[in-house]
Amino acid sequence: MTNQVVIRMAKDLKSASAKNDAPIWAKLAEYALKPSIARRDINLNKIAKLTKENDTVVFPGKVLGTGNVPHKITLCSFSISNSAASKILENGGKLISYSELIEQNPTGKGVVLLG
Repeated sequence: MTNQVVIRMAKDLKSASAKNDAPIWAKLAEYALKPSIARRDINLNKIAKLTKENDTVVFPGKVLGTGNVPHKITLCSFSISNSAASKILENGGKLISYSELIEQNPTGKGVVLLG
């Protein structure tokens, strides 16, 4: 059974996709509705390899705290460990919700989708 919060998030993402002609939000909604067993995990060291300074990153899964991101990023994920969150914030990065992400980047341009 899918959590009501996840269903609401998927609905909001689909709505933003249609409103702003941004397929990235529809793709995120699709990932959100997958069973939790099918969701992915990613470590900070992998994020560090795939991103550069001041990237806005969205990951449809859980971010784990192994490794470090030596540059500033803005991250939106479905879930994040406490250690990963503190490491990102210590390096000057930001953590934002999906609604803030849509508000800041309505068309999805400049957003890096990992996964």
